[in-house]
Amino acid sequence: MRDLVRRIEAATPPGRDRATDALRALAILGVVLGHWLVTALVTDSGTVRAASPLRDMPRLAPVSWLFQTLAVFFVVCGRVAAPGYASARARGTTYGQWLGARTARLWRPVTAVLGVWTVAAAVMLVSGVSPPTVYALLRLVLSPLWFLLVLMALTAATPLVARLHPLWPLAVVLHVDLVRFALGGPAWLGWVNLPAAWLVPYCLGAAWSRGELNGRVAARVLLVGGCAATALLVLCAGYPASMVGVPGAPVSNLDPPTLAAVTFGLAQCGAALLLLDPLRRACARPALWAAVALANLSAMTLFLWHQTALLAVTATGLLAGRPLPGLHTVPDGPGWVLARLAWLPVFAAALLVCWMAFRGHEQRARGRTEVVRGGRRATRHRAEAGHV
Repeated sequence: MRDLVRRIEAATPPGRDRATDALRALAILGVVLGHWLVTALVTDSGTVRAASPLRDMPRLAPVSWLFQTLAVFFVVCGRVAAPGYASARARGTTYGQWLGARTARLWRPVTAVLGVWTVAAAVMLVSGVSPPTVYALLRLVLSPLWFLLVLMALTAATPLVARLHPLWPLAVVLHVDLVRFALGGPAWLGWVNLPAAWLVPYCLGAAWSRGELNGRVAARVLLVGGCAATALLVLCAGYPASMVGVPGAPVSNLDPPTLAAVTFGLAQCGAALLLLDPLRRACARPALWAAVALANLSAMTLFLWHQTALLAVTATGLLAGRPLPGLHTVPDGPGWVLARLAWLPVFAAALLVCWMAFRGHEQRARGRTEVVRGGRRATRHRAEAGHV
């Protein structure tokens, strides 16, 4: 392990902004922990269905404020993609070549998930598992893939939006919500917000790469203004307090995104910018930087397989012959929360197994150089902008 830490430290260029990588790792960690904390599987008349503690315990809504970190991920992606494309063009790389390389890095690891779950779904159906149960499981595993579709669309649009002011997509979200909620417009109009909402932090990231958000004043404005706007929308305009979807709720802040999700994301972006200096100091420590670098190298694997890890633990727990607290029971009280917290290390261990089995798909997609030492293969961190 010490040798791996030294290798990663030696392979990192002196000018690399380690804080950007740390923000990306924190964003992925937030998504994983958030899903593990708000996703429950309960048995109802022989059918497995998904449930959420936020439905029966709405006072837990602040948990979603901590772990809904998508805006941080998109601001980092915008920060990386804009200069990355400019550098590629300067080297003579065509737009098609640049986009093709990034598409491969995103989607090649997805094929492993789709393949495994296609086989698993077929086996479950042949074995007599009810279609609603199979659907519920597949939905948990595959629904997060919407995030990759949006990311790919924004990446493809990078040459067009790299200098777009974030206020333009923000205005689109504002008007869409105004038509939907105030004027009784059609519900389908909300899906216009799917690209527009995440274009806001993506454009902020591009502005960050141009040096337009380096001051702490801009970060504080984003943080305070975003918090104030979100509070007004929740308290006065009837937007949900939860920043993730809640089963059975009439309105979700994420499905499709609302103005509250965007203003909350602006606050997150401001907080992220304020954390840059502390993160740079922390990541100067080789051991911590090695953990951040490895998390970035496996970001797609962790994202794609974390729900599978949860489902594997849940299914294995059925062998106990009775519902296990925090795993199969209805998430309707503090006892469930405490029990679920105790299960998190088990989920992490299952995810580690998935990582060991499928990390090669992501590493081959990235074209990483592998160093062979003592019969064991360790991934070498090649310091290039934009791991995801």
